Amino acid sequence: MDFLHQGGTPFDGFLYAELGQDRDGNTVSVLSALARLGLDPWDEAAALADLSQDGARTRLGGLLARFNDVPALGRDNGAIVPQLVDLLPNASGLKSDKGIGLPAMSKSVGFGPVIAIIVVIVFLMQTFIFGSDGSGD
Repeated sequence: MDFLHQGGTPFDGFLYAELGQDRDGNTVSVLSALARLGLDPWDEAAALADLSQDGARTRLGGLLARFNDVPALGRDNGAIVPQLVDLLPNASGLKSDKGIGLPAMSKSVGFGPVIAIIVVIVFLMQTFIFGSDGSGD
């Protein structure tokens, strides 16, 4: 499980939505409810987002029916589930512009791969243009 997500995901609106207060008076979010059920909240949110609206409602309704820490949720489960599902990003919104199915976050590339490509290009230029393999011999 990855407990150190620091926000900025397309699931934040869904995960940080409040479900109500538990018996101790603590506010419970979807994230904490899923974690209390022993699930990885981000994995579960991604799985729900991949389902149809009806499928996500059914699955989330089943999960929340197992969650007994928020007394008011047991009474309002049917009303809150559609609202929560509406907070999930559309699966198509998570796909790349070319429809390959990659998460939108994977579009950003760090400097490491860019620098590696530049080093390879310089090495190839040195080898083909100057006839050297870069070893200095």
